[in-house]
Parts: sequence; C-alpha cells; structure tokens
Amino acid sequence: MDQETQQPIVIDPTSVTPYVMLDTAAELFEIKGRSSPEVSINFYSPIYDYLENAQFKQSGGDFTANFALEYFNTSSTKCLLGILKRLAGFQEKGKTVIVNWYYEEDDEDVLEIGEDLSYFVDIEFNFIPIESEEEDYY
Repeated sequence: MDQETQQPIVIDPTSVTPYVMLDTAAELFEIKGRSSPEVSINFYSPIYDYLENAQFKQSGGDFTANFALEYFNTSSTKCLLGILKRLAGFQEKGKTVIVNWYYEEDDEDVLEIGEDLSYFVDIEFNFIPIESEEEDYY
C-alpha cells in the first residue's frame, strides 16, 4: 500500500468507544475519551491493520501518539498495549515515536496504567497531567 492510498482513519466517539484519528502522512495518532466496548478487539482491529500496513514517505522524524483516555476497561487496556507495540515497530522504519499520555491530575489509576504500559515498549512517554475541567488538551 503506498502513501497516497492510505487514507487517515477518523472514528467518532460513542458512549463506549473513543475518538480516534490516525494519519501516517501527518505522523499523528490520537485517541480520546472512553473505551469500554463489549468486545474491544472488534473496535481496535482496523487500527491494528492500519498500523501494521503504515507507509511513510520518508524515514526519520517523529511520530506522535496522544493518548487521552478518561476511562478504559481491561480488554481495552490489552488493545492499547497492542497499539503501542505496533507503534514501537515504527522505529524500525526510522521514526522516533513519542507518546503523550494525558491524565486528569487527580486520576492516579490512569497514570499508573500508562506507566505500566510504558514498561512493555521502547518508546518515549511523556506523562502530562491536566486539570479536570480542561476539555481540549492536545
């Protein structure tokens, strides 16, 4: 698949699935909201496929991934790890992957899960606290 045919993915949020935007041309992945679908892998499979087939016009440069989830269930956590492992593979394509992990400053659970996930991949993580009332933080 060449770069011209790989269109960005944009998934609008629902009450149980997050907003997702994935665009290799912009070298950007964003996920925001709540992730608690009954069968998480069904939601995340198209994202996996896109990441596995990602093409870049040039090697080098940064690929940024913004994670801003206020809640996610256990099966979503496993899927997030799957995304992170696929993003780590971008480094073999010459990209430097940077993860910005946003969490509400008083939500230690989301912070700790992000810290736990960071141990499984060789990617730079930035843990960024936000105030609870902030809506657009990336």
